[in-house]
Amino acid sequence: MVQAVLKVISSLDSQRHARMEVLKEKVEEEEAAEREEAAERAERGEKTKRPMEVRRGEATMTQEMLRDLERKLSEIEVSVPEKLLTFTKDTIDTSKLPFSYQSNTLKEEQLLQVADNFSRQYSHLCPDRVPLFLHPLNECEVPKFVSTTIRPTLMPYPELYNWDTCAQFVSDFLSMVPLPDPLKPPLYLYSSTTVLKYQKGNCFDFSTLLCSMLIGAGYDAYCVNGYGSQDLCHMDLTREACPLTMKPKETVKEQEKAPPKKYAIKPPRDLTSRFEQEQEVKRQEAIKAEEENRKKQEEARLLEQENAKTDPLHGLRVHSWVLVLSGKREVPESFFIDPFTARSYSTQDDHFLGIESLWNHKNYWVNMQDCWNCCKELVFDLGDPVRWEYLLLGTDKPFLSLTEEEDEGMNDDDDVENLGKEDEDKSFDMPPSWVEQIEISPEAFETRCPNGKKVIQYKRAKLEKWAPYLNNNGLVCRLTTYEDLECTKALEMKEWYQNREDMLELKHINKITGLNVDYFKPGHPQALRMHSYKSMQPEMDRVMEFYETARVDGLIKREETPKTMTEYYQGRPDFLSYRHVNFGPRMKKLALNSAESNPRPMVKITERFFRNPAKPADEDVAERVFLIVEERIQLRYHCRSDHITANKREFLRRTEVDSKGNKIIMTSDMCISFEVEPMEHTKKLLYQYEAMMKLKSEEKMSRHQAWESELEVLEILKLREEEEEAHTLTISIYDTKRNEKSKEYREAMERVLHEEHLRQVEAQLDYLAPFLAQLPPGEKLTRWQAVRLKDECLNDFKQRLIDKANLIQARFEKETQELQKKQQWYQENQVTLTPEDEDLYLSYCSQAMFRIRILEQRLSRHKELAPLKYLALEEKLYKDPRLVELLKVFV
Repeated sequence: MVQAVLKVISSLDSQRHARMEVLKEKVEEEEAAEREEAAERAERGEKTKRPMEVRRGEATMTQEMLRDLERKLSEIEVSVPEKLLTFTKDTIDTSKLPFSYQSNTLKEEQLLQVADNFSRQYSHLCPDRVPLFLHPLNECEVPKFVSTTIRPTLMPYPELYNWDTCAQFVSDFLSMVPLPDPLKPPLYLYSSTTVLKYQKGNCFDFSTLLCSMLIGAGYDAYCVNGYGSQDLCHMDLTREACPLTMKPKETVKEQEKAPPKKYAIKPPRDLTSRFEQEQEVKRQEAIKAEEENRKKQEEARLLEQENAKTDPLHGLRVHSWVLVLSGKREVPESFFIDPFTARSYSTQDDHFLGIESLWNHKNYWVNMQDCWNCCKELVFDLGDPVRWEYLLLGTDKPFLSLTEEEDEGMNDDDDVENLGKEDEDKSFDMPPSWVEQIEISPEAFETRCPNGKKVIQYKRAKLEKWAPYLNNNGLVCRLTTYEDLECTKALEMKEWYQNREDMLELKHINKITGLNVDYFKPGHPQALRMHSYKSMQPEMDRVMEFYETARVDGLIKREETPKTMTEYYQGRPDFLSYRHVNFGPRMKKLALNSAESNPRPMVKITERFFRNPAKPADEDVAERVFLIVEERIQLRYHCRSDHITANKREFLRRTEVDSKGNKIIMTSDMCISFEVEPMEHTKKLLYQYEAMMKLKSEEKMSRHQAWESELEVLEILKLREEEEEAHTLTISIYDTKRNEKSKEYREAMERVLHEEHLRQVEAQLDYLAPFLAQLPPGEKLTRWQAVRLKDECLNDFKQRLIDKANLIQARFEKETQELQKKQQWYQENQVTLTPEDEDLYLSYCSQAMFRIRILEQRLSRHKELAPLKYLALEEKLYKDPRLVELLKVFV
């Protein structure tokens, strides 16, 4: 592949030289023609400027303008911090790095010698290939073999146990730094600890960290040094669709058709015109074909634009990624992982153009296969020495299995000799990694992105990520999709939230229709699951879905329009499944015109019920309709399995008394019924009267429940407005840094413990030490001195008790005087005070009275406890081992 690239470059150089020669010949021909024309003019005596002089003058003016432009441009300076552009060893503090970073062990030196010998042999046998990437410099400028830079580590976070979450963490946590030379591997390969500390690195740093985490998690992972496409090397996803915009394929389940009944009713004939249907189908197909043709033309135009921007370095750009082989961790098929984007690719993907070598923490392999067709025909059998040349014999990859004929032709003695030689060759294995243990703090794991934010641009989409608690409203991710490739006209927006007190999880906003859809996790005060709306104003089009298990009434869904409200239920004891309410125009009120004080009048209520197995089907109501304005009630019962139609009944609901106050008697014309199998008791007026009275009470109950549903909608809308305005976040009790209540409680407990410790220390103090210090050291106490010590200690303690009482009394009098002054000031200025001043005065009086009561209680308690404390100290003095013998006479 390298030879082909060199041939292409040489052919381009030759073409460039040929074009330059052609241009020179054209310029010489033009100059010769101009000279001949000037000579002819001179012979004719024409006094005109020669074209050559004009052209030279124009060229001089152009040069002067270019010099002036360069001078002005050189004056413009843009100061960009170097650390934002590159990630070099100069930006790394190496003073605190361990000793293993700054030097090599004896075994590592031997490995470097083996690698140099291998590289010389490889260069001799394959002179056309590029040098191998074996031992780049680390951050301390010490050469380290690439396999020893991998440090397998199993992270203590369950989220980092699978390959997709590991790759996503590396992609989010680090910032991409391009290679200094896109055609060569880097001269430096830093340790994963340094890369994690500074949160930036090139593709080799990304791959090393990801490979270390995957091997620690049990995957058969390898770092790959190869060639990639321009989009892959530059982390350019503007040609790729965002994974969040791809809808999963829905598997359509075919509904089992019920076997036709023998005596089923035939469906009514379709009287619509077939010609009109065919014309409508043709029209829809024409519109669809036109739309598909437009999309194809647009895709062809974009493809043509992309092809026009061909990469001149295609096939030469160096890139590093991770190879995961099948076998371990139940991986069914080998695949590639791009560490920049955390996306997985097949080994046949066109983004990967070739492989030079790959390595893990145990060995190093060189690809000996031809990459003329990218990586599509590569065989990743690392035990095959023909396809993969290994550095060390100590590889755990098995060699190719031999055929039975070759196996029978081998001698047992040769096997023994070969086994002995192989053991001698395998005596040198890979030294341990020089990198320290990879650690990720919980704060860094939670923050993820550098500075807590990351933006990724996709094709017609933009993805923004934030760390939890970085935004006050709990926003952690936002996906904006656009109509055009320039991302100027937004179509829709999806926002993901975390740690919201209102349990809001996802907000879907359609910029064209203005439709907002909010999704909630379980735990909302109103058990909301989804809320779809265009406006938060009441009596507008909206849909609410609920967690039915968290509600007593079993409500699943509520649909509302300006004129209707539909509710769906499940799991109710009355088997209600559906309620539809039609509203009429609201009556105008002059005083109050709110939804609560002036509800919409109900015109019609339709209710449907599930089958109640405890009742016969012909007595179990399936649907009832309350026509409130028409004063009628319609009933439809469930159909028995052996019938083809169901019973129906209609009541004419009238008032119990007429206009004159006379009672209305139930008549047969007030109930119209259709029964499949007429029963005798259903024809009686008493049965019909009782049924109608029961329906009246149920109608009243249904109207009340519909009114409560309207009030609940208003309450939910008010609650949602308050939640959106407050957007309070929940904090775990185990989060000691953010949980203020937990932090205050912990500090209070520590303060109490400290005070308890001080009291214990104070209790252990010697109360005779100040008085014993007044006596000469080493002198034995006499009886008179003991009595004097006792009296002095008691008098001192008595004086302390008196001083404490006086101090409390002084504070009490001071607070009382200040309160009296404040009250006098209030009496003098009561008329001119504002409500705010009165509130401040009342607050001050309340606090002052609280302090006065506390001081009064402390003084009274001190007066009660002072004699007891005095007697306790006197008893301690008489029992003190230093005075007990001398004071026995006085006891």
